[in-house]
Amino acid sequence: MKRISAILILSLLSFGAWAQNSSLTNYGFRLGLTATPTFGWIKPEQGKTDGIALGFSYGLIGDFNFAPNYSFATALTITSINGKSTEVNAEPYYTGGSIPKAYDLKYKLQYVDLPLTVKLKTIKADGKRWYGQFGLSNSFNISAKQDAVTDGSVVGDNLNVSDNIKLYRAGLIIGGGGEFDISGNTSIVAGLTFNNGFTNIVSDKGRNVKNHYLALNFGVFF
Repeated sequence: MKRISAILILSLLSFGAWAQNSSLTNYGFRLGLTATPTFGWIKPEQGKTDGIALGFSYGLIGDFNFAPNYSFATALTITSINGKSTEVNAEPYYTGGSIPKAYDLKYKLQYVDLPLTVKLKTIKADGKRWYGQFGLSNSFNISAKQDAVTDGSVVGDNLNVSDNIKLYRAGLIIGGGGEFDISGNTSIVAGLTFNNGFTNIVSDKGRNVKNHYLALNFGVFF
């Protein structure tokens, strides 16, 4: 998986460099703003998912259009990925012992996200076009809070667990949507994205936990 990640990163960076230096750059670079609700969930290897939690993402989006129907798409966003789970012997709450202990956890995680993706677009007709999107999500944790309950007792209330959450998270992105012209160069983007996290987000040696989310994408290009 690490090798696949490295290949994706290098390939997408090459697309970006080529797009900036290619003679086709007259297709232009477009910059915009996005504000997106996210619906996240936690998937522990030892434990269970306890439902979906609402989050939010906002920031800048950009498209390097290197051909009429193809773009290298990236962004710089602050993204919340929340979720609930039940996990066994979860740190920093578990203090050891011979009997496993279950904890009901609520993750409240915030990342700086730098996705590297390729967009495949249809020909524009009547001021609108459709697109599909695929690539790699690169996320860097900037905040990690958690609620924890065991045996009916609260053992963590919005506790800072940054030391127990890994700095880097990688995920595969797949999605699609539409772009709709408003006036001049301004257009609205709306779509749906699935972000499938494939790296362990916790630093505990005894646990393997991944998080995923769906995003309802909304943005404006100028």
